[in-house]
Amino acid sequence: MKSIPLNLSQNNFVESFTLARLLKRHHHFYLGPTNSGKTHHALIALQNAESGVYLAPLRLLAMEIRDRLVAAGVPCNLITGEERVMMNGARHTASTIEMMNPGKSVEVAIIDEIQMLQDPERGSAWTAALIGVPAKFIFVCGSNAVTAPCIAAIEAMNETHEITYLARMTPLVLENESICGSRYSRQKLKPKLQKGDAVIAFSRKDVLTFSARFRQWGFTVASIYGALSPEVRRTESTRFCTGEADILVATDAIGMGLNLPIRRVIFSNIHKFDGVASRHLNATEVRQIAGRAGRFGIYPTGYVSVLENDELIHIEHMLNTDDTSELTKLPINISFKQIGDISEKLHTRKIAEVLDFHQMRTKFNSELFAQTSLSSQISQAVLVDNHAPDMSLKDKYIFVCAPISLNVAFEKDYYLLCLQSVAQSQKRHLPTPPVWLESVSPKYLEAAELLSHNLSLYAWLSFKFPEIFVDGEQVKTLRQRVSRYIESALLTQAGFGDTTRETDYSLTKRKY
Repeated sequence: MKSIPLNLSQNNFVESFTLARLLKRHHHFYLGPTNSGKTHHALIALQNAESGVYLAPLRLLAMEIRDRLVAAGVPCNLITGEERVMMNGARHTASTIEMMNPGKSVEVAIIDEIQMLQDPERGSAWTAALIGVPAKFIFVCGSNAVTAPCIAAIEAMNETHEITYLARMTPLVLENESICGSRYSRQKLKPKLQKGDAVIAFSRKDVLTFSARFRQWGFTVASIYGALSPEVRRTESTRFCTGEADILVATDAIGMGLNLPIRRVIFSNIHKFDGVASRHLNATEVRQIAGRAGRFGIYPTGYVSVLENDELIHIEHMLNTDDTSELTKLPINISFKQIGDISEKLHTRKIAEVLDFHQMRTKFNSELFAQTSLSSQISQAVLVDNHAPDMSLKDKYIFVCAPISLNVAFEKDYYLLCLQSVAQSQKRHLPTPPVWLESVSPKYLEAAELLSHNLSLYAWLSFKFPEIFVDGEQVKTLRQRVSRYIESALLTQAGFGDTTRETDYSLTKRKY
């Protein structure tokens, strides 16, 4: 590859947010563990402001805050990558953090879950919000894990800040004895489950298996995992909140801001697969998940437990250890202007080549910021270059940023069909509703989840290419039908027989 020097400075990044730089911004950090009222304090300021924006880590949270503001008599828009729900006269907006608008000033902004700066895929969105949200008063909520690099950046911009540290409003107690004692077994688990328990698993398979089993044991169950759409997660959350479901079975998706009446959190495992390998849960993960127990105003104490005694040691250590992040520089993503500059210098329209060059060769001179990894974007870029080589650089970049999972063949195939439609300027309609949407059988649950993901991609692309994806306004109706099927299927699905732990035990017995 050509050796072309390209140096970037932190000033270029900071000054790119021109409106924010014109404001004398003040940052108020509300820091503390879960159930400490961090977001509640900030929302009071947002509710009383003449205008404002709430920047959420999840579409589900943006929906929840939007509903909360509207219920309080504050008209509020909802803006995510997949939808625009606008209210007449609204001067407040709840949105996902990636949809932060750097060109519209407001009085108050809330940046929630600031510790997400550590996320290798999405952390740069929190940096962009911290540096670029155009608000007079910015409320930053989350754990204390990443406070140091945030303050360093704020002081370098000559902006002001203050910090309020909050403590939990209810005590969190790690139980002395695990649910099953020294060795896990189904028979020991069954009599120990109680109404208000949240059993945390770390795969779709385990969530569905536990859910089916607990129903067989006579409990009503709500299920939450990442493959479910926000609409279904919301329905399942409501079932648990209203008492319709005795027990919640969920992945660590509940660790991010969801307000649920959990009395006790039970970790079904202390390991999770992070996309590369299985590893122990870290301190931030344990605290975020365990801290959901003991909802203030509902339970006087929150409890935490595990399935085997040996696992108590790790959870206790993570709850008591310092979870200050090793992050010293805030992650920033490549901008489209940088993509254009590199493309021109390299005389190439291959966006994968541009991104690879930026990651490997660009020098970034900054004590405050660091380039985020572009590995996943490069993987999508290779596909885009191969299947749509003549597409404009701008349109290629849109597809590089599209929210999909390339390791799911069904999603990848639909992504390529959408890419082809734009490359050939051909209209693409919504997928035809499958006949099984009217079925009462749960056997199409996975197909429904995959269809829901494709509908999300279609909705996202309909805002980028409305002349190609012409059925954008019809997505909501079809998605509601899919969600209703999924909700029904969750109540009758039979799981997978054994959980991951049980399968591992079985393999160990065979080995010895």
